[in-house]
Amino acid sequence: MFKKTKRRIVFTVTFSLLILMTVTLATIYLSNLISVRRESAEMLKTYVERFTLDNPGDAAAPTADDAETESAATTSETGETADTATESAAPPKPIDPRGEGYGRNEPQFRLSTFYSVAYSKTGEVLAINNGDNGLKSQDELLSIASSILKSGKKSGTTGSMTYLSAEREDYTLVAFLDGTILENNRKTLFLQMLIIGAAATLVLLVGSVFIANRIVRPLEENDMRQKRFVSDAGHELKTPIAVTSANAELLRRQIGENEWLDNIEYENARMGDLVTQLLSLSRAEKQPKETLDFSALVEREILTFESIAFEKGKRITTDIAPALTATGNANQLRQLVSILLDNAISHGTGGEIRAVAKKEKHRVCFSVSNTAEEIPSEKLERLFDRFYRADESRSDGTHYGLGLSIAKAIATAHGGTIRANMQGNEITFTVTL
Repeated sequence: MFKKTKRRIVFTVTFSLLILMTVTLATIYLSNLISVRRESAEMLKTYVERFTLDNPGDAAAPTADDAETESAATTSETGETADTATESAAPPKPIDPRGEGYGRNEPQFRLSTFYSVAYSKTGEVLAINNGDNGLKSQDELLSIASSILKSGKKSGTTGSMTYLSAEREDYTLVAFLDGTILENNRKTLFLQMLIIGAAATLVLLVGSVFIANRIVRPLEENDMRQKRFVSDAGHELKTPIAVTSANAELLRRQIGENEWLDNIEYENARMGDLVTQLLSLSRAEKQPKETLDFSALVEREILTFESIAFEKGKRITTDIAPALTATGNANQLRQLVSILLDNAISHGTGGEIRAVAKKEKHRVCFSVSNTAEEIPSEKLERLFDRFYRADESRSDGTHYGLGLSIAKAIATAHGGTIRANMQGNEITFTVTL
């Protein structure tokens, strides 16, 4: 019982703190990611707003006739060579908007790597800027820019780059901000967070185990003291009960039948039964266990109780699956079955008692059902409390409210559960081992 309590405390504490830590780290990571992407988008927007071409009107490549005419005109009028004419028809180049005088000269902006591709209105490439260090080839930039224009998206991210497209009067611009360093930083941050999270989880686990032990230890000690007291008191009471029984028997031989003597023997026998049940309750977790035939055990106990049920005008119907095996103490499991059968015979209001044993997944289930007066749900939950009886007026003098407590202790000692369920006028006690 206390092991389960410890596990629940460990799970609850660890899970709660783990959720809190995960939310905190995720918030830090996401806020960092959002902040970096917002700053990247603002820098890229500034870059696009300030982007210009030195001569966007000379976008189209000249034809052969135009080149000859222009060459002739230039030679006749100015006397310049053809090389000079060719130089004047060079394609436009982007002017870097990160220089002085643009109003945004912080190092973060000036040291960032920008790429750009400019297209004419007819779709021809006017200019390509592949960055200061040329980390991206022109072919790569053209491929990425083309796919962005086809998608129709104006902004977003692709790989490690943030992009923004803008329509100008003479051309269409697709600009990129290289976020390779930022992406690597985010990966490093994520890896560090995982390492910190794993270490913190280990610390939380150790701490929760320590907390669970500190919380449960007083309960364990109190339970041990209670069991030791019950065991010691039971053994001490056995001697006077035996002496009283022997003296009553000797006295009966001398004076014969006597109603007061009958009462002494009756109450002494009750006391002996009560002590025996208390000792059974205290020893529930201390018995050796083995693999046994649970079906045969149940059938033998039912056979024993059939005559008792018959004397009270009742009968037991069974549905016992064959070859059910369970790991446990045979004496305790027999006691568990007998408690449920005796409870149904003694307190049932109908003439039929149904006993069922079956296998559910990897567990063995045994249930006993009988008709009974309706028990409120708040009392149904207390049926397994020690010395509790749902109806005190129906006490027969031989049941002390310990039977179901013993049944619960036995089920718990075998790693199982026991529960009571009321449907209409039928109550069912189900044990799962």
